[in-house]
Amino acid sequence: MEEEEYYGGRLGPVVIIVGAGPAGLATAACLSVLCIPFVVLERDDCIASLWRRRTYDRLSLHLAKRFCQLPHVPHPAGSPTFIPRADFIRYLDAYAAGFGIRPRLGVAVESAVFNHGEGKWVVTARSVATGEETEFTGRFLVVATGENSEPYVPEFAGMESFSGEAVHSVSYKNGAKYEGKSVLVVGCGNSGMEIAYDLCNHGAFTSISVRSKMQFHVVTKEIIHKGMLLLKHNILPLSLVDKLVIFLMKLKHGDLSKYGIERPKEGPFFLKETTGRSPVIDVGTVRRIKSGEIKVLPGILRIEGSLVKFTNGASLFFDAIIFATGYKSLANKWLKDENNLLNERGLPRRRFSDHWKGEKGVYCAGRAVNDSISSRSDFGSKLN
Repeated sequence: MEEEEYYGGRLGPVVIIVGAGPAGLATAACLSVLCIPFVVLERDDCIASLWRRRTYDRLSLHLAKRFCQLPHVPHPAGSPTFIPRADFIRYLDAYAAGFGIRPRLGVAVESAVFNHGEGKWVVTARSVATGEETEFTGRFLVVATGENSEPYVPEFAGMESFSGEAVHSVSYKNGAKYEGKSVLVVGCGNSGMEIAYDLCNHGAFTSISVRSKMQFHVVTKEIIHKGMLLLKHNILPLSLVDKLVIFLMKLKHGDLSKYGIERPKEGPFFLKETTGRSPVIDVGTVRRIKSGEIKVLPGILRIEGSLVKFTNGASLFFDAIIFATGYKSLANKWLKDENNLLNERGLPRRRFSDHWKGEKGVYCAGRAVNDSISSRSDFGSKLN
């Protein structure tokens, strides 16, 4: 619905949605179906900018398509179980067009304050292109900017002296230009592990730096899919699903501790639900680690030119460093919410299952612990 419509005798949007990624589009579609006026504000000049511009070429959805479809529009039956990046972008474009969602693009939100006198949220935004300031008011506010707003690069002693190329994973597309070069990937999450695999495939001499005492589960797409189905249909309790997944991964990968990868005591689904930490999806990286094609190194101690020193005393030369060290949420910088919907990391402060709902009509979408976008298909009805 366009924002210039009447609702309850008043002109203007009922809901202000900040962010035009999958979560923002899903929320807008649900509101559109219920004929609730809204406006979507997006600082980039396109929808789904994270998927469109800040992901690497080989990326496919790590979760099965049934867990990544938006409300009211399932993925086609003949599409792959794990949707490729390009196909997912086309799906999002068609989704926005189908529901007539037309975000205000190139509009950066600077503040969102609740006006107690009027009982409305006042959102101040500025045009990225012109600097012109615009004010939006609405009864409800949805924070749908996700957790990946600003690339995060930790500080290392001597980082400024590094003589090679040092980039955040947001700038990485593929490993073609790194053929024959020695590349260090800092970070062992999903992006780090997959980028290391891609570099290796392109002929780079690849290493991964894993911080000391960091523990994480390494699973396959297929096994995590089976676990999600068991939980979705209440076939087994979470504790048994975790035990089953760990057992299957031990059969597949064996003991990875000798390669520098430690498995946590808690199960992958328990950690996801209680801490928001996702397991690492193996796309073939473990096999390359076992063969010695990808080396696992401890945390960085300091950098001296092209020489990187590690906490175990090792020192190696690198031509490039890719920081797959995640992002920071910027929502807390502009959301002036005295009830603290989000914690210092930009994640919901409340625990599942009320984590997505704040006070005075503020909500979050797409950043909740164990949240599924498709499970928010009732979002609009909750705003009535």
